[in-house]
Amino acid sequence: MVSRNRVARTLAALTGLAAVLVSSAAQAQGLRLIRDTEIEETIREESAPVLRASGLNPDAVHFYLVADKDLNAFVAAGQNIFLHTGLIQETENPNQLLGVIAHEAGHISGGHSVRQGDMQRAGMVPFILTMGMGLAAAIAGQGQLGAALMSSSSYFGTLSVLSYSRVQEAAADQAAVSAMEQAGLSSRGLVEFFDAFRYQEIFSEQKKYQFFRSHPLSSERIEALRRRAEEQSHYGVVDTAAAIEEHEIIKAKLDAFMNPPQQTFIKYQDRDTRYVARYARAIAYYQSGEADKALAAIDKLIAEHPDNPYLWELKGQVLFENARTAEAAVAHARSVELKPEAPLLRVNYAQSLIALNDPQRMDEAIAQLKRALTEENDNSFAWTLMAQAYESKQMPGQARLATAEARFALGDLTGARAFAMRAREYLTKDTPDWRRATDIVLVSEPTPEDLRSLARETRGG
Repeated sequence: MVSRNRVARTLAALTGLAAVLVSSAAQAQGLRLIRDTEIEETIREESAPVLRASGLNPDAVHFYLVADKDLNAFVAAGQNIFLHTGLIQETENPNQLLGVIAHEAGHISGGHSVRQGDMQRAGMVPFILTMGMGLAAAIAGQGQLGAALMSSSSYFGTLSVLSYSRVQEAAADQAAVSAMEQAGLSSRGLVEFFDAFRYQEIFSEQKKYQFFRSHPLSSERIEALRRRAEEQSHYGVVDTAAAIEEHEIIKAKLDAFMNPPQQTFIKYQDRDTRYVARYARAIAYYQSGEADKALAAIDKLIAEHPDNPYLWELKGQVLFENARTAEAAVAHARSVELKPEAPLLRVNYAQSLIALNDPQRMDEAIAQLKRALTEENDNSFAWTLMAQAYESKQMPGQARLATAEARFALGDLTGARAFAMRAREYLTKDTPDWRRATDIVLVSEPTPEDLRSLARETRGG
């Protein structure tokens, strides 16, 4: 579930250092990433045909949810699509969200994020650079009116960037229409989404949504997109009832977790008996500290949908955060049973097992975490839990190695190196864990003393 207390997933793995760089850059921009299996699964499944039609491998494209009410979406460091929760909330139907995703996929397939260096040389300076990787910052500032403005070199630099960016935006629009058509979907949603924010064209840069600062909007662009979209044979295709319901669920879930509970109760009133409304109210009860009401509402939903893993996950979360740990473990176990391929559900289950403080359950917790980390080796929270489990089993070498993995996943190379060096002191030389700790030291900017220490061990003295 979305949780304000949940440690966000970072993008790092030891064998994929570029992901660590994205994470560090995201932190530099103050991005707060959130996780939710249900929302992530819905977006991945719905977008897969569009991504394939864009010439991309859906398994290689990663979506990240940014907990921000501002309307924005962007591509960074390769095939990573960041979606602000505010943008998802502003889409009226799944077709609109897919249209935006198709547009961002167009930037990826067009290599636009790769060419951001060209844009910087064209005049756009505000980039956040971290260890050689960059995330685009919003184009900032405007020149003064009059002769002074017209003579400003920075002003012309900004103009060259905006012009260059509009070319990319038009190309991404056209790519999005082609991809949606090839996937058998209408591109009407992208037109509708842009048309709804046509007024942004006249706003100053400071007053625009972030999305329309980095994605310059104009009436000409919208009309060109509309003409192309209306020419497609699938323009009249509408969203399925199942897709609409899934879209409503992810929006309601974001509403309930990110807004004050009272706001949720107003939007989803008691007389609204739809599943999505009752789901939102159950979350709002939990958010307002009314655990008994939340559990009663969740149990009613489970009675109707006993094989829904996300309802069992929510029940486990409510129980766990209200110190009913044994019951939470049962609920989380059921969620894993229903959706064994979801790593976050295994992490939740492992957390509840560790909290039982039962030595006989600790090995099961470690097994669950290992399964989860097979899918998400960059999950820093899972590594932190692993460290706790090993510490409880009095295995200090493995505990420190797990902490090193957690720090590495967060981009904290100093902390990763320090804990990896400590782990090596406890681990048996030349074992897989010892070699792993050594690898972390070597890729985490080791000090000269660290390297001398490794060299001495290699020489056997």
